[in-house]
Amino acid sequence: MKLYSYFRSSASYRVRIALNVKNLPYDYVPVHLVRDGGEQLKPEYRKVNLDGIVPTFVDGNEVMPQSLAIIEYLEETHPQPPLLPGTPAERAYVRSVALQVACEIHPLNNLRVLKYLKHTLCVEEDAKDAWYKHWVEAGFATLETHLAGNPRTGKLCFGDTPTLADACLIPQVFNAQRFKVDTAKFPTIQRIYDHAMQLDAFARAAPGVQPDAE
Repeated sequence: MKLYSYFRSSASYRVRIALNVKNLPYDYVPVHLVRDGGEQLKPEYRKVNLDGIVPTFVDGNEVMPQSLAIIEYLEETHPQPPLLPGTPAERAYVRSVALQVACEIHPLNNLRVLKYLKHTLCVEEDAKDAWYKHWVEAGFATLETHLAGNPRTGKLCFGDTPTLADACLIPQVFNAQRFKVDTAKFPTIQRIYDHAMQLDAFARAAPGVQPDAE
């Protein structure tokens, strides 16, 4: 197994968490998203991933983009320990939390969007950061209410066992803190993050301990 990854990419971070939870060894192939205009845009990498994004996961002859599709693949091919719970309703709930992060919050704040705001639309740095904080805080506000009021929430998003929801949430909290979002305003999210980062699978997936960390 091989993972093309960038240490600060939250999508790559999700897959690293999933691989660690399932105790699956893999080769880490760094793709620097900033150096030399972005290694993900070079022809060599475009042969691996046409969209020029990370992560890309390789398992034998299978080459897969898109973090959630990769994690679902890992869930189906290596079902233990599971990242999705046992019943259809519970799985739908976990997926809904994961997708709230992956589809509602993250796309507005990923590197491609921020670079476009700054370099194409010529948005000032302070305005770019304000854009980031606005959409993260708006997303976290509703997610906080959802998690705080749901009896399914435990030490993590769904009970006390890591799920797909945590694999998506934890990287988003890391990025929010990096951009100086006050995550203490979202105590349930902060509590889940703090607990997750004490777990080996999450700690080993953290950006600062990756081979390409700066």
